[in-house]
Amino acid sequence: MSVLSSLFDPERDVALVTGAGNGIGRAIAQGLVAEGVRTVFADVHPEAVRAAVAASARPDLAVPWAGDLAIRDARDALLAHAQSTVGRVSHFVHSASPKRHEADHALAVRPETWEQMRAVNVDAGFHLARDLARQLIAARAPGSFLMLTSLHAATPRNLPHYSSSKAALSMLVMELAKTFGRFGIRVNALVPGAIAAGGFVADPALARHIPLGRLGSAEDLVPMALAVLSSRTAAYVTGSEIVVDGGLSLTNWFDAPSLQEP
Repeated sequence: MSVLSSLFDPERDVALVTGAGNGIGRAIAQGLVAEGVRTVFADVHPEAVRAAVAASARPDLAVPWAGDLAIRDARDALLAHAQSTVGRVSHFVHSASPKRHEADHALAVRPETWEQMRAVNVDAGFHLARDLARQLIAARAPGSFLMLTSLHAATPRNLPHYSSSKAALSMLVMELAKTFGRFGIRVNALVPGAIAAGGFVADPALARHIPLGRLGSAEDLVPMALAVLSSRTAAYVTGSEIVVDGGLSLTNWFDAPSLQEP
């Protein structure tokens, strides 16, 4: 049997995906259930989660959950819900991130916007990954975690709250990979380019900066996400950042922000 024909073990593998109501998180969660993996779809918007589950290839394998991961109690509630509905989670994907607005440059972003971005991107990613790892370590079971970072972890985006939180998440991937590796838990990052989905409204003109000549879609990331999550195809890959951007990272297309008052 080809290794690519069976990426996961439906009898053992269980997934939790944050940001599963839209965009990249939704596409990856739907890709997991299509592979036969029981998956918790977590998102801040209940109606989006229900729609994502209903549109899945295997709705019977998808478990919805809605809550605000900027709140610590909500993170604990998500973990408890996952434990009670699907059992021990072996595959964790952190794709949740608040929407970003071009007006929130360094002189305009509000303290609460800054705090929410970090709370969802970094704090939720860390606390969920650590608690899921503790469960796997106690059970002596392997696992695979995937964090959605950004090209702007290393390139300014005119949105300091977003870029700095993604930079922190990028380092967190390396920290967790180094700590958890001895327990058979792999931690990697998927780095999207200009993906017309989720919190990013892409200008079609951006395609001229992309060597492959088009904007990306959430579905462009799914095959790579599944391959990296699978221990049958990526058993020796951890602490890595896998860029899926059509070559966009070969350029720097952002100008400095306008500082004129509206």
